[in-house]
This record gives sequence, structure tokens and C-alpha cells, in this order.
Amino acid sequence: MLNEIKKDAQARMAKSVEALRHNLVKVRTGRASTGLVDTIKVNYYGADMPLSQVASVSVADARSITITPWEKQMVGAIEKAILASDLGLTPNTAGTVIRLNLPPLTEERRRELAKVVHHEGEDAKVAIRNIRRDANHHVKELLKDKQITEDEAARCEQDIQKLTDAAIKDVDEVVKAKEAELMAV
Repeated sequence: MLNEIKKDAQARMAKSVEALRHNLVKVRTGRASTGLVDTIKVNYYGADMPLSQVASVSVADARSITITPWEKQMVGAIEKAILASDLGLTPNTAGTVIRLNLPPLTEERRRELAKVVHHEGEDAKVAIRNIRRDANHHVKELLKDKQITEDEAARCEQDIQKLTDAAIKDVDEVVKAKEAELMAV
């Protein structure tokens, strides 16, 4: 029973760290990345489809992304989806190839984005602490119902704290790596 609580907490903490990684992919750095356009949905015959399912997305060079639709008539829909997204990028179309040029980030914008990254990291840490609180609550309920001893409860709470510390360390590493990526010119 205690092992189930610990495994559940560990799995949920790992999901929080993964969610942070996924959220940070959207934060634009100085370099082009196909991850920037992963969240864009394109209207494809009345259904919203991810951009990667209606076009080939590739990084042409450090400052541009090229998008080649599978079907020629999708060019307009892809352009609309890019303009409607919150990326702040303007698509340049040449025939069936759409090119997104990423302007260089100013120092001020880099600092703002670093704050956003730091805030995302703090949100992930709060989520991990909430998972720890839930797990400890379950342990205390078992102790109250006399299904486990006080020693088992204390040992389990220590193990949960170790899992929490490891997950928070992972969050710090992810945030630090993203901030370093942002500040690299």
C-alpha cells in the first residue's frame, strides 16, 4: 500500500517535470526550432489538425523554419494558423514553401523570457509540492486507520520527501538549461 503511494507520487512528479519541458519548448530562444510550431493547429477540411500532420516542418538555418504543405491548397490555411498563433511571426510564402524568419532577440526580451521560464519552473515546483502533500495525506490516513505503524509512516514520508527533492532538482536543471539557451547569443 505504501509502495503504491510512493510509485503514484513518483509518476505524477515525473509527469510534472515532463509538462514543464513541454511548456518550455514553446518559449522562443535565439535559435529556430520545430518545437515552436508544434502547438499550431491548422483547419484541414473542417477539422483542426496539428501543423506537423499537414506539412513537413524543418529548420532551414539558425534563424528560419521552412514549412512545406503536403497539399498545395493548404498554404493559405497554414498561413492563417501561423498569423493567428501567439508566436508573433509573419510567414513568407514562395510557391508552396512557407518560411518563418525569427528575428534576433534583444537583451531585454531575453530577460523577459528568462522570467517566464523561471515562473514556469516555480509552477512546476508548486505542482510537485502538492503531489507530496497528497501522498503524505494518504499516509496519514493509513496511520489514522491503524493500517500502518508510526515508523512505517515516518519512513514513507522520508521517501516521499526524497522523491520530491529529486523532482525539484530536475525542475531546477531544466529551468537552468533553458535560461542558458535563452541567454546564448
